[in-house]
Amino acid sequence: MRILIKNTKIVHHNTGLSDSEQDILIDNGIIREVNNNISQKADKIIEAKGSYTSSGWTDVGTRTGEPGYEHREDIDSVTEAAAAGGYTTIITTPNNIPPTQSKSDILYLKQKSEGKLTNILPMAALSFDCAGKDIAELYDLHSSGAIAFTDGPRSIQDTGLLKRGLEYVQAFGGLILHSPVNGEFNKGWQMNEGIISTSLGMKGLPDIAEVMMVERDLRILEYTGGRLHLWNISTQGSVELVRRAKKQGLNISCSVPVMNLCFDDGALTGFDTNFKLSPPLRTAEHRNALWEGLVDGTIDFVTSEHTPLENDVKDLEFPYAKFGTIQLETAYAILQTHYGKILTPQLTEKIFSQGANTIFGLNKPDIKPGEKADLTVFDPNAEWVYLQTKIKSKSNNNPLIGKKLKGKAIATIKGNLIFAEN
Repeated sequence: MRILIKNTKIVHHNTGLSDSEQDILIDNGIIREVNNNISQKADKIIEAKGSYTSSGWTDVGTRTGEPGYEHREDIDSVTEAAAAGGYTTIITTPNNIPPTQSKSDILYLKQKSEGKLTNILPMAALSFDCAGKDIAELYDLHSSGAIAFTDGPRSIQDTGLLKRGLEYVQAFGGLILHSPVNGEFNKGWQMNEGIISTSLGMKGLPDIAEVMMVERDLRILEYTGGRLHLWNISTQGSVELVRRAKKQGLNISCSVPVMNLCFDDGALTGFDTNFKLSPPLRTAEHRNALWEGLVDGTIDFVTSEHTPLENDVKDLEFPYAKFGTIQLETAYAILQTHYGKILTPQLTEKIFSQGANTIFGLNKPDIKPGEKADLTVFDPNAEWVYLQTKIKSKSNNNPLIGKKLKGKAIATIKGNLIFAEN
């Protein structure tokens, strides 16, 4: 198959942003030519004037649904949703039934995604059953293809478990992801603790619940060494602690959910359960600090925090609804809609592609002749409406349905496979 991308600007951390529009010719999955005015015939032509092309995007912490929650999502639907959102790779959590904690569990996910446009790289459980008690067989899981270790959104309260994990993975250069929340505060909360939670009569989760755990994690990391990623921080205090730790030379990285960058706890005044998230939407002060941390490199990348849920557990009175939203298809669009005047193409490439690829050691191909095609073409100015009839996910728990958005991944390409609506 021959694919021709016309009139795009290439943005890549190795080459910088091209000043001129280029054409990219892909033949049989390989980039054959990058030049002006390529005139060769192609099976698929993408008119991409005003767009940018980067290495394929990577999402970290995607919930696949399958196995165990196929009614919410399965491998087919999650990879289609990811491709529609511009992702050629998703790094998945182990929180399935059964949890991803054996060689067969890892191979199941990897093999099920073979031949898909979006590749699945599974993270494995740090502790058995993600229960936070007994450490899993990390070396065997690493040898079987686990890209990292985590208990997903379940925060590790056992200090000794995290310490042992960080010590153990150093033997093979492994990475641990942790979602930091102090368990003493993590009971019955519904949203961020603050003026709005008080006015709504909701139990809130204070920012200190996260900050205390981040400080603990950094002290353990300083003591043990190793590699630690703080998954989905949401507070100003966490940003400040990570910024300081990076200056000290600790091997620490962190990410932020896209919704926490774009909304604050004021969004919950209408009791829309699709804004009921974990970590919770914080105040505007925290949101601004997260953006500043993203721009200055303290925060390494953004996550969609894609959490598919059926209506039976989401379309309920607010206190009874589960936490989470689907965002694979809209993560870039909602960020571009909110920060379009200051979200540069270079920053987009960094936080959707380069950041995660670097931390997880994904050597994605360059955008030059002879390399395999692994590309996302995105248009910062594309205006579109997120229609329920077009959703690729099995679930529809997203507060943006029916909303006009600006910015879209107009094509996702990996090898001979392509997703492009037009």
